[in-house]
Amino acid sequence: MPKIDEYELEVLSAFEKGQLKSVATKAELAKFKAAARATAIKDRRVNIRLTSGDLNDIQVKALEEGVPYQTLIASVLHKYVTGRLFEAETSKHARGTTAKRRPTRRSSGPRA
Repeated sequence: MPKIDEYELEVLSAFEKGQLKSVATKAELAKFKAAARATAIKDRRVNIRLTSGDLNDIQVKALEEGVPYQTLIASVLHKYVTGRLFEAETSKHARGTTAKRRPTRRSSGPRA
């Protein structure tokens, strides 16, 4: 788990003491709840084949993140299709040059 800084510690302390008050209106809260419900609905099933090594690596990453591995896969796919998946910076030795963080490109053409 990442270390928290002094400000984050202060906010956490205030939260635990019940000193924080919501500034959202009832209409805003209703809007956020509706958006969360719509986002969380998984209405389609997909079957894919993966190598044993890839699946094991995904399961390890999921354990590190504290989420089920299928949730991690769904999250990565969602980030990819919405253009929010970024390549990690790599060492010069691994790829010849340092990769820059950039969003993946999303094709505007038809999908297969």
